[in-house]
Amino acid sequence: MCRLWALIGGLSLALAAPIWAEPMAKITYPETRRDNVVEDHFGEKIADPYRWLEADVRHAPEVADWVTQENALTESYFSGLLQRAHFADRIRAFMDYERFGLPVKAGGNYFYTRNTGLQNQAQLFVRTGLAGEPRLLLDPNGWAKDGATALDAWEPSEKGRHLLYSVQDGGSDWRILHVMNVKTGRTLPDEIRWAKFTGLAWIGESGFLYSRFPAPEKDGAFQSLNYNQSVYYHHLGTPQSDDQLVYATPDHPDYGHTAEVTQDGRLAVVTSHVGTDARYEVHVIDLAHRKRDGWKTRALVTGFADDWKLVEGAGRHLWFVTNNGAPRYRLVSIDLDAPGPEWVEVVPERADILERAGIVGDQLVLNYMRDAASHAEIVGLDGKTNRTLTLNGIGTASGFRGKPGDPETFYAFTSFNCPAAIYRLNMKSNETVPFAQPKLCYDPGAYLVEQRFYSSKDGTRVPMFIVRSKAVAKAGKPVPTLLYGYGGFDVSLTPGFSAIRMAWLEAGGAFALANLRGGGEYGREWHDAGRRANKQNVFDDFIAASEYLIDQGITKKDGLAIQGGSNGGLLVGAVVNQRPDLFAAAVAQVGVMDMLRFDRFTAGRYWVDDYGYPDREADFKILRTYSPYHNIRDGTDYPAILVTTADTDDRVVPGHSFKYAAALQAAHLGDKPHLIRIETRAGHGSGKPTDKAIEEGADILAFLAQWTGLQAPDAGENSSQEQIK
Repeated sequence: MCRLWALIGGLSLALAAPIWAEPMAKITYPETRRDNVVEDHFGEKIADPYRWLEADVRHAPEVADWVTQENALTESYFSGLLQRAHFADRIRAFMDYERFGLPVKAGGNYFYTRNTGLQNQAQLFVRTGLAGEPRLLLDPNGWAKDGATALDAWEPSEKGRHLLYSVQDGGSDWRILHVMNVKTGRTLPDEIRWAKFTGLAWIGESGFLYSRFPAPEKDGAFQSLNYNQSVYYHHLGTPQSDDQLVYATPDHPDYGHTAEVTQDGRLAVVTSHVGTDARYEVHVIDLAHRKRDGWKTRALVTGFADDWKLVEGAGRHLWFVTNNGAPRYRLVSIDLDAPGPEWVEVVPERADILERAGIVGDQLVLNYMRDAASHAEIVGLDGKTNRTLTLNGIGTASGFRGKPGDPETFYAFTSFNCPAAIYRLNMKSNETVPFAQPKLCYDPGAYLVEQRFYSSKDGTRVPMFIVRSKAVAKAGKPVPTLLYGYGGFDVSLTPGFSAIRMAWLEAGGAFALANLRGGGEYGREWHDAGRRANKQNVFDDFIAASEYLIDQGITKKDGLAIQGGSNGGLLVGAVVNQRPDLFAAAVAQVGVMDMLRFDRFTAGRYWVDDYGYPDREADFKILRTYSPYHNIRDGTDYPAILVTTADTDDRVVPGHSFKYAAALQAAHLGDKPHLIRIETRAGHGSGKPTDKAIEEGADILAFLAQWTGLQAPDAGENSSQEQIK
């Protein structure tokens, strides 16, 4: 659904000789202290000489000093990359377009976010009626000098009188909740602390449900394990200390809980989880009887066996999307007033994955995924009389939020070559009209998005997207290529826009995204095939994708770079250890690098669902085989490696990256650089200000271009030489 925009500037297909052929000064790494830390794990002696780097940089001066030295070295190296300024200019240009978030309707008001292009944070606006004048409600750009305090989630009350919103500071997972009077624009004195992994669920206009953890011990906010998450109710105008405990499981402190409220305000639905697996218990609270029964819950689903996604409720009737008895999901409903309520199948399982659903007006909007790309259908509440919503091209559709009685819904559509455009769908006429479309500095039609399938080591058929300019594709010559992967936690990688990737493509490179096992692209079986004892399948899939790109002439071995973040950072570290000969360069971002201690910090304990338990012998033996920190092959030539992390990452604590980088630098791995870039006042990724995103993107692309031989047109001589500070 991309429009064609006029192309500004041209694309050169002339690729320079490999930049790494030029002599480079030998890198001298900072000396990193090695401690004699050795532990016995099931009869094997495991050394951990850099454990001291696990300490919180805010409270450990020696770690802070190490970070300063490493950042100074990395900055010195980056300052010598001539294409750094060029990529910063081009990323900034690709990011400089007006963009909107999906509107949310409450009462007669429409709430939505908007970024003029290069603002560090998006602003939140409201308008009365679709044609109303926009009015600014929240501008996070004034909340911190460095732009690192962000507006996270937000939710208007049912009648649109109040706005509940969460604030994220420095990229941390912790949230602070505030409430605004929409009419006056005044922020109320209500403030909620220590919220994390929380929903925002209004009960009428007077209060809301949220999830929080107990306040951490002193100096433990960014590293302590998270236990005893509970659901609370906050009544407007009262202090947090008066909040009512709604749901908790003190006998099971490892359980987590979030709450939702149906659109008519009748039922609260509490969903409980143990780890990261989509296996939940569900309890229901009848809010109509709250004065009589308090927060009395009724068990709806027990046993932590399956995924249950609330669609909506009307009265005491509920709809869910579930993989109970359907690995690729189906839609079911239940009537709580029926004698002996039973689940009724509304939409049966199909070959495609039913990702989510919503009730808008008197119809169901079903969002499906086929081979990692979206399509949508509209059916009646009985699951019949379906019609397909046309989405042009390979891309990702999201949104479709609404409630019973609504005449409209909004959705976004995006792809690799096209930023998200927002559309309004009339549910009665099926007419789709644009709500907000980006005006761009390039022609999306000049880029080719393909989907191909390749065979992994065991013969499994794996999908992969490949994106190039049409000019590069027509030339048919291998070009420097960036391969991205994740492969875990039931997460599906679908087409999406990135200004950083566009700068790489414009320079003449190719981009590939492999949909590895461990993700959710094909349901439960696909996820199970890439976790715990099957984790090696993920690495095999990624290696096979790399070999396919080389064999098919997309790139050459000395032109292939790989990138991944979080679980994808683990992926990069593992495959570099297993096949260091296959890659020219690698970027491992905020990765899980010590697989023997990941469960010791913050939310790491949840990840045992995908990785296994390090303190169980069978799981330990598997983790030991691929843990990036423990499997570096001393005496083997490695590709150029850039490790990135942030000091406020309390999801994957930076100690993972610190230890891994120290081990790389201590080993004899050839002449290519092994550097670490440590961002300050940033976290796992969300909430990062635009300025920081541009700086990081330019550093990464300049590093990868240096070692894959990508030469952007005129970069170095004629591009801006202004260095990024």
